[in-house]
Amino acid sequence: MFGYGRNNFTWNGTLKELESSYPAICKERHRQNMTASPHSSGGLEVLLSTLQNAGDVESTLNILNVLDELLSAGTDRRIHYMISKGGSEALLTALVNTGRSFTPNYTILLPLLHLLAKVGHRDRRIGMKAEEAGAVLLTLNLLKQNINHARRAAACLWVIQVLSSSVSTANLIGENQGLDVIYCLIPQYTTKHLHTIKAAIHAFAALLCTKDNVCSVVSKGYISGLVRLYEDWHSKDTQHVALSICYALLLCLHKVTHSTAGRQAFISQGGLRVLYQTTQTCMLSKALESLVKPSVQLMRKCLPKTPLPLTSDQSAYTFPLPGRPHTVPDIDVTPDESSDESDEEAENNKETDYDEDLETDLNQLRIRPDPDRPKDLLPQYSRLCPELLHDFQELDLSSEPEESSPASSSSSSDEDSVLLNSFPPRTSRWDRRSSSFSSDSSPSLSASHSNKERATEGHTPGAALLEAWDFHSHSSILSTSPRFRTMVRKAREEAPPGQRGDEHDDVEEGGEESHHRTTIDRLLERHGACIPHHEPKLYRTAAAKTISIPGFNILAFPDFWGHLPPPGHEPMVPRKPNIQRQKVFEDVQRFLNTDDIINQVVFDLEDESLQSPSNSLRFFSKFECGNLRKAIQVRSYEYDLILNADVNCSQHTQWFYFEVSNMVADVPYRFNVINCEKTNSQFNYGMQPVLYSVKEALEGRPHWVRSGTEVCYFRNHFCPARGRKRTTFYTLTFTITFKHNEDVCYLAYHYPYTYSALKAHLKVLQKSVDPAKVFFRQQILCSTLAGNSCPVVTITACPASRAWKDIHQLRNRPCIVLTGRVHPGESNASWVMKGTLEFLCSQDLVAQGLREAFVFKLIPMLNPDGVINGMNRCDLNSEDLNRQWSKPHPVLSPTIYHTKGFLYYLNSIGRTPQVFCDYHGHSRKKNVFLYGCSVKETLWQSGSAVDTVRLREDPGYRTIPKTLDRIAPAFSFNSCNYLVEKSRSATARVVVWREMGVLRSYTMESTFNGCDQGIYKGLQTGTRELQEMGVKFCQSLLSVTKDTLYSRRLINHIDLDHNILDHKSHNCFEDDEPPCVEEIEYSTDCPALKGTDLDSDVNSNMANF
Repeated sequence: MFGYGRNNFTWNGTLKELESSYPAICKERHRQNMTASPHSSGGLEVLLSTLQNAGDVESTLNILNVLDELLSAGTDRRIHYMISKGGSEALLTALVNTGRSFTPNYTILLPLLHLLAKVGHRDRRIGMKAEEAGAVLLTLNLLKQNINHARRAAACLWVIQVLSSSVSTANLIGENQGLDVIYCLIPQYTTKHLHTIKAAIHAFAALLCTKDNVCSVVSKGYISGLVRLYEDWHSKDTQHVALSICYALLLCLHKVTHSTAGRQAFISQGGLRVLYQTTQTCMLSKALESLVKPSVQLMRKCLPKTPLPLTSDQSAYTFPLPGRPHTVPDIDVTPDESSDESDEEAENNKETDYDEDLETDLNQLRIRPDPDRPKDLLPQYSRLCPELLHDFQELDLSSEPEESSPASSSSSSDEDSVLLNSFPPRTSRWDRRSSSFSSDSSPSLSASHSNKERATEGHTPGAALLEAWDFHSHSSILSTSPRFRTMVRKAREEAPPGQRGDEHDDVEEGGEESHHRTTIDRLLERHGACIPHHEPKLYRTAAAKTISIPGFNILAFPDFWGHLPPPGHEPMVPRKPNIQRQKVFEDVQRFLNTDDIINQVVFDLEDESLQSPSNSLRFFSKFECGNLRKAIQVRSYEYDLILNADVNCSQHTQWFYFEVSNMVADVPYRFNVINCEKTNSQFNYGMQPVLYSVKEALEGRPHWVRSGTEVCYFRNHFCPARGRKRTTFYTLTFTITFKHNEDVCYLAYHYPYTYSALKAHLKVLQKSVDPAKVFFRQQILCSTLAGNSCPVVTITACPASRAWKDIHQLRNRPCIVLTGRVHPGESNASWVMKGTLEFLCSQDLVAQGLREAFVFKLIPMLNPDGVINGMNRCDLNSEDLNRQWSKPHPVLSPTIYHTKGFLYYLNSIGRTPQVFCDYHGHSRKKNVFLYGCSVKETLWQSGSAVDTVRLREDPGYRTIPKTLDRIAPAFSFNSCNYLVEKSRSATARVVVWREMGVLRSYTMESTFNGCDQGIYKGLQTGTRELQEMGVKFCQSLLSVTKDTLYSRRLINHIDLDHNILDHKSHNCFEDDEPPCVEEIEYSTDCPALKGTDLDSDVNSNMANF
């Protein structure tokens, strides 16, 4: 099984076999000084003990050879086993015993040092053990004695490297001139003794794990030397034989630039410029690719921290809160990313283990807490149940039908005839999806093209010859204030020719208001597309009554004009290889070469007097939902954009929506949003911003379209303006090439949906329904802090007659409560809600059945003030409203307080909602999915000691997700989650489940990006798919109706095709996206030398020994 000699040993067994076989090994060489016999200790312990006390060279070498070959033949488990048996201590003792002699025997020392390096690299406590054994300074002295002996020096250096894993050990070596000795062993480029040089650099890098050693290196000017060494080795190694040396030097530079002083020294010594130039060379050769990534990461780390060019980190908008000081100081606030319901599983992983956040207290999960208000406050919400109070006098008693409605009919043959006659013939999937939420729509794009043709006839030059420029931010057409329009008109008359939007308008000033209305009418008649459920004039009227903090009086053209989904699907954009690297190089170049840097502010939300240069883009964001605080022209076609924080706070910068004009066609413009906060984004995984072109809209294509190339998202070098501790910002960069000269375009994070759009939409819907069939009531839940109304909508079917049985059936229908847009930046939630509202008001047979089965209570926008003022996360009180549900404040969080009060009221009168769903958007995942609540699943996942086998729980919380899995192409059942986390205890989903006892209480998350499964795989979601999801959620409610036979037959007529709708995830355990192909962060070091690499170097040094 074994054989050994001075240079030859082979072992094929295990360490345990060695322990039992060791007596045979020792028969030839019994020693009197052995401290343990084979019968009292294992063979390995005996071997290690013998090593410590061996007196002759041959015995020591034999033991070292046995151990080395034994450990080399196996895996790291053998080494760890040896460490557990005192292997490190034995080797250190042997080293001290051998090295202390006046003339050390290097025949023993070299293999001993080699073996110690291999074992010590796997022993986390090797440094402390070496200090205790007195081996640290001994090894350093051995190095000093053998500086001119390459192989011996290399062995000492490897041991010093592994010992420096301990901070105290590294400091001890540094205090005893270890840094100076090792630095002198790193020469200029040479082809000799590469192993020793590499060992010296790695040992030097290992010593830089402590602040004291870094300070010493900086003070002695070694950083300049390291930079010059890297430049020399890189330029002269033309055959690429010393790449490991260059890589090791980069590792040193990474280590030393952990400190501020190190980074400053690196920059002052020209390190950034050297790295930039050498990296450009590296990219020309595939052989040098391994040096590019660490070089880029080092450059990113060393770019000087630059404060955002703002006077304050606080939002540009402030709102005085009742009972609080009016001024909001700059305070040191760290964003609470863990409070993000929309990123429920993606956040807070660094701070706490996911399972630790799960609720394990069975009482907390099962016992319903007491209401947060007295019962005598609840009757005020009776007004929100108009279906219970209405007498339906408009119904004709004489027209009472003999037959019941389909929802209550007991005749299966009648049901079949109704179903078969009501559904249209099966057509293409595209047509079915469109008709599902626009069955009564007028023609769409075809009508807009005919309108465009009519516009060319030119009956009214003033309207027919309008260009996109007439709809820029200062156009009087888009103003909601007559006074403002007059002021702007005077200003534009003074504008140079070619920049006036009213050159063909010869109407006198006195008739401006009537002319304004006439122009809009003619404009819409000739250019406007027929957009379902949208009336521009009604939108303008609604917007004029909307209350904003800054007092918006300009309409964004897309919101006024309307939007139609583009005719085709929009694929996720493939990520260009190394695109982030390219952008980082451009950013580094901004620092190194300032010749082409303009750095001029061209838009400032807080400076209305600012005039942008004639050759720059023009920006504007002072309209409803708009968010852009400042735009800075960096280069001729590059702009840094800074987003406005949420009102009354200094964070939550993600949502953007702004106007841009004065562009040149077919020129790529780079936009950098430089103060994003999230640590990752779907922009790294195929998502694009959305763009709306006024010129395209006037030509009959009023579409928000996904746009932008070279899209990536990564950490940048900016820091807060006022020096707050949270210093991490991220850049979203993308390039837009505009199609038209002097167009007016709008860019947004996602498809905007304003509060005014909701108000206008509800009015259109109310006019569209048949009041004899559809009971539609819009009421005011409450007023917001700013004074805007929060609408609540009731939709159900009118009773067939005033007969008691019909009224009784109506008043006993279970409730469905749907809410949305508690987070203003999640505009996709509003588009899903729009699909829900339109479907529930449609003549679709399923919608009719749902109205007859349920009373729908919809609160489409829980945070109107946040939406209006372009906020991302909070309300005007700077709080996340979806964290206020446990104890909402009646004054500071009125919409949550009264929504919860209304739910309490429904509960108190025996009408607890059968389903509650809060619509959200998710910025970190793809697809659409639900979060629900389950006691059993929470306890299972948390590993609780509670016996869940005997725990009874209604599994009905899975009914709706399972139905959606069958019928909704964008839905991912495997992304659903039913766990109750402590950090979500104050969210709507958990509070409604726990306090109101609603089994089916959900958060529905819709992606900002697209789908990675099913028929939409690889496609970005648009408003069509979002609205479709709102329809599908309604259709899934058939699964919880009392009349299961009827609901099953309706579901069977919903578009189902299991061959096409194969949208089950293939990996249900994959929670979030895989790591980005390029490092988002830059704080990571170069990977240190691996154990296997170290072994290889050591073995090479031992060759021919």
